[in-house]
Amino acid sequence: MRSLIPLSLLLTIFDTPVHAIVFPFHVRFGNPSPSSALQRRSPVPIKDIGNAQYVSNLTIAGVTLPVLLDTGSSDLWVHFPNSPPTSSMTDLGKSITLAYAVGNAPGEIVASTVQLANTTVNNQAYLFVNDTSKFTANINAQGYSGLLGLGPNEGSMIQKKINGDAGDNLLQNIFQQDKATDNYITVMLNRINDPGTTLTGQFTISEVVPEFSNVTSMPKLDVETVNRLLKSDQHWQALTDKDQGVIGPDGSPIQMSSIVPKAPDGQYVAVLDSGYTFSQVPRAMSDAIYGRVQGAYYDTTNQWWVIPCGQYLNVSFNFGGHNFPIHPLDLVDDNFAQLDSTGKKVCIGSFQPITSAFSLLGSYDMILGMSFLRSAYVLLNYGDWISGSSSQDSPYMQMVSTVDAVAARQDFINVRLSGNDTISTPRWTLLPANETQHSPISAEEKKKMYQEKILSHWPYIFIGCLAVVLISVGLCIWKCCCKRCRHKKGDIDLEGTSGKKGFSLFKKKEAKRESYVQLESKNQSSANLVSPHVSSFHQNDSTPAFPTYPPDQGDYHRNSYSSYRSQQSYNQPQQSYNQPQQGYQSYQGYPQAQYPQEQYQQHAM
Repeated sequence: MRSLIPLSLLLTIFDTPVHAIVFPFHVRFGNPSPSSALQRRSPVPIKDIGNAQYVSNLTIAGVTLPVLLDTGSSDLWVHFPNSPPTSSMTDLGKSITLAYAVGNAPGEIVASTVQLANTTVNNQAYLFVNDTSKFTANINAQGYSGLLGLGPNEGSMIQKKINGDAGDNLLQNIFQQDKATDNYITVMLNRINDPGTTLTGQFTISEVVPEFSNVTSMPKLDVETVNRLLKSDQHWQALTDKDQGVIGPDGSPIQMSSIVPKAPDGQYVAVLDSGYTFSQVPRAMSDAIYGRVQGAYYDTTNQWWVIPCGQYLNVSFNFGGHNFPIHPLDLVDDNFAQLDSTGKKVCIGSFQPITSAFSLLGSYDMILGMSFLRSAYVLLNYGDWISGSSSQDSPYMQMVSTVDAVAARQDFINVRLSGNDTISTPRWTLLPANETQHSPISAEEKKKMYQEKILSHWPYIFIGCLAVVLISVGLCIWKCCCKRCRHKKGDIDLEGTSGKKGFSLFKKKEAKRESYVQLESKNQSSANLVSPHVSSFHQNDSTPAFPTYPPDQGDYHRNSYSSYRSQQSYNQPQQSYNQPQQGYQSYQGYPQAQYPQEQYQQHAM
């Protein structure tokens, strides 16, 4: 990640002579084995620019360039202020845009020899950025020509774009060159304009600063504890202590809810990021730190608190059961020569409400930048993030405080109050809690907060929607089954009234046979026997006195006599029919008058 402070603010560092002082910031390497390729490493001077940026020199394709040190990202990109050494660069045929909170860095992925101190890595992939205007204006005027990401290799966008090991980042390749060394770096940022400290900034690889060697005995803070949705969201992050994560200026813990879905209750997820000049914290936390200061107000344009420079504040963070007080000179920052509307010098609250760096996926609550890191010495162990390493440890962080709270208070008195201890006077007393000022929330920030609530909880939303769908489908099926059961019950009831047993739905209904022809009209008193209803005269059993009729077959019963004759369904010789009854001589050719009227009427009914 990258600091959000504007270029105009950074340029004040160079306009003010006192801020142009550069203190040495060194890179040191651990003692390698005699056969190691790292045995001739030597420290490289790295400078602190006005407590706003920490840069180191890298030699890339034979050209030495100053680059920012950024623990919040994982890629290396550079811009050559003069003609780029294209003859020493291999174009890998891929282009990407690296996104940062302050802007973007588009370019082509190339490879060449990269040297850090006396450590050389051949065919190191990095991004060649020709146009830096989308990142920030005139980066060379700010004192750097690129950025070196010190984050995990799995977070590298270049590594994702290039197949295989050819896209690994610089730290990955350095550790792989000597697998016998420990896979860690340490960072200690110095503070300028602080007469009470003699510390110099240091960046080491596989070695600790002797003065703070006890860092290796500090609790190991697991950086993978908090669940993340995407691997690219893996940072150097840790959980604060439960219910005591941040102690406000009134000595009480600052209580708020974490936006990280799986963060334990009462704990916050903090990312350590040396790319941020000002730490980014939740708005409620920033208001709790600065909202009770007399004369403080919130600058809606720059989105930070403006504080009287003489205001002493005591704020600390707790990690792993250890307290890390923030130096009061870092809490109220005067490195940028700010003036209010009356021309009076004012300072900036360096724990800025998180806005543009807001995590839409709910991956973290806060980003602790340089204003925090100057108060702690940090060891970052990559563990098994380094592929092919002999280390089986999970990645972790260790920290030790570099601030003596009593000595830091005296430093503040000497620098800001001209040696006069007026901290306890009414002028610098905090306002009552019920008079706390609250910074306004912009419409854009409200939108981001709403998006975060949706995106960070999308698994739960998805499961909830799926449950609703399943319940709805289940209710529909249940309703259909109930309706079908009611139909079944109705059929059973009907079957019961007709005296039949069993379930009629599972029985084949037989067609009813009729032995008569229905009358075509109400006034008709006899059936028309000239219709094609023929009894089975060819059967061997006794012939019935009158013909029986087949089941109803539609209009077939109403066919004419000629239609019956055309079908020739009865063609036995007349003489072969032995008439059992006197009144019925033959079906064909006999008039109705010869049929005994009494018997006809009886059977026709």
